[in-house]
Amino acid sequence: MNLNIVINTGSATPIYKQITDQVRLAVATGKLAVGDQLSSVRALAEELVINPNTVARAYTDLAREGLIESRAGRGVFVTRKRKMFTREEGRRRLE
Repeated sequence: MNLNIVINTGSATPIYKQITDQVRLAVATGKLAVGDQLSSVRALAEELVINPNTVARAYTDLAREGLIESRAGRGVFVTRKRKMFTREEGRRRLE
């Protein structure tokens, strides 16, 4: 993983949200590309000195959005974001 996540413990933003925001930003700016592997839950928790459940929650939220996927026995990877709606349906919902 070529991403350095920094946690601000004094922030009003929950730690899991800080992690998800930084991963989203890294994907959006190109620091992380499709197919890049993220640290495991345990490894990231140890690196940041936080509870593994916090990292698991962040990864669950990112997986729910379709930004990452967990591959059994291989790890967690950035994936191509799934389209939820067709372009026409997206416009219809927006209107």
